[in-house]
Amino acid sequence: MSETQLWDDVDDYFIGQLAPEDEVLTAALRDSEAAGLPEIAVSAAEGKLLHLLAQIQGATRVLEIGTLGGYSTIWLARALPADGRVVTLEYSARHAEVATRNIARAGLDKIVEVRVGPALESLPVLVDEHQDPFDLVFIDADKSNNPHYVEWALKLTRPGSLIIVDNVVRGGRVADPDNASPDVQGTRTAIELIGSHARLSGTAIQTVGRKGYDGFALARVLP
Repeated sequence: MSETQLWDDVDDYFIGQLAPEDEVLTAALRDSEAAGLPEIAVSAAEGKLLHLLAQIQGATRVLEIGTLGGYSTIWLARALPADGRVVTLEYSARHAEVATRNIARAGLDKIVEVRVGPALESLPVLVDEHQDPFDLVFIDADKSNNPHYVEWALKLTRPGSLIIVDNVVRGGRVADPDNASPDVQGTRTAIELIGSHARLSGTAIQTVGRKGYDGFALARVLP
């Protein structure tokens, strides 16, 4: 058995026992694939982790940067109380259309708002609206802009809020300072920002499984 097959088998076991998908989640992935969206949604195991982290936070307000087909959005929104709110930002109008249908089928359209356009244009609007701070921010968009997203997340959160940055390992390339790829450089800058910022305390975890070799960073906003 290959190493990657073993990773897949372990992932399948954990997901089957701890994070089984229901028809709504399965349909969200199926319809996203049918619409031609890239197959880069979080795994069911990571979706359940996001769900648990939102519950542990006691989150009522969540910001997601990068909606794709709404799969992770559904996991996050299901963790919130009935009066909770998820604002999710998606660059592609086509992706947002698929996500909106998936979110509505999940019965979550009353608490989820999908905003379409470049996130670096939508984020200043959120600041200008003087909305209540977000309790959790999930960053899963274009990796070259990760440091900018972290900076905006700081403006939109409060002490005690949690910031999650997905896909930080880049297949191990993140450890290579000479790798000039924008996604690697953006991720490295975001990690270094988390490590040096006076208002952030964070870590990063490597993962293996159905999504290959990757990982995520977690940061808590400090006073």
